Amino acid sequence: MNLWRAGCSETGSSGSEGGPGKRTGGDTGTAPGSDPYTCVRTWTGWVYVAFVLDVFSRTIVGWQVANHMRTELSLDALEMALRRRRIKKDSGLIHHSDRGSQYVSIRYTERLSEIGAAASVGSVADSYDNAMAEALNGTFKAELIEMQGPWKDVDQVERAIFQWITWYNEERLHSALDYVPPAEYEQAFWQSQEQVPQSA
Repeated sequence: MNLWRAGCSETGSSGSEGGPGKRTGGDTGTAPGSDPYTCVRTWTGWVYVAFVLDVFSRTIVGWQVANHMRTELSLDALEMALRRRRIKKDSGLIHHSDRGSQYVSIRYTERLSEIGAAASVGSVADSYDNAMAEALNGTFKAELIEMQGPWKDVDQVERAIFQWITWYNEERLHSALDYVPPAEYEQAFWQSQEQVPQSA
């Protein structure tokens, strides 16, 4: 998982950021991110889904659905996240992912380099290193895929994912966010920033 990685606080980590106490970013859009992908069985074959999760607020900021696992799947999810967060070059973005071939590919790493993102790549065969991504995938499977299947094709999965992400970001309560939805958590953060007096 990378780009905006969910589940971490300023002083601690779920383990997916490299261990307890590792700084994970305190501002939206600059927090580490995650790029997990998972697969869904449909009547017409496997469908692959990539997510980009903001660590600061647990908001899903990018996603992509395809019938392949090529680099484009993850890269398209990353591009969506960059557009939605209006990430500019050298914004302090930390992108965390596992060592999947999509995330260490030349095209993907070049794109991270273009925007000045610090790539944080997990260790080989360490499931804890990407725990947040795995947790999101588990939630996605439990709350959507297993509840509403079987699935006909990629189009049906894509429509359902869009609806689920909207619900996840805007309505689903998150224990790590004091039981408020990610969108509400971000809104409260930005309102608190507006109330902080500016020093001269």
